[in-house]
Amino acid sequence: LANHPALLLADEPTGQLDAQTGLAVMELLRAVVVSEGVTALVATHDPQLLGLADRVLELSDGEVVEH
Repeated sequence: LANHPALLLADEPTGQLDAQTGLAVMELLRAVVVSEGVTALVATHDPQLLGLADRVLELSDGEVVEH
C-alpha cells in the first residue's frame, strides 16, 4: 500500500483467522478501498464476507458460474 497501487490482490486473506478477526481484516480492507480509491480483488471461500463486496463472481472449475 505504500506505493499506492491501483489494484490490490488478496488470496484468502482471512483463511487462517477466527471469524471476528477475519471480519476485522476485511473491514479494514474495505476502508482502504473506499479511502484510497484502490480496487481490491479478493478470493475467499467464506460466504459471510460477501456482503462487504461491491461485486461477487463465483468460479467453478476455473469458469465464472454466477455474478
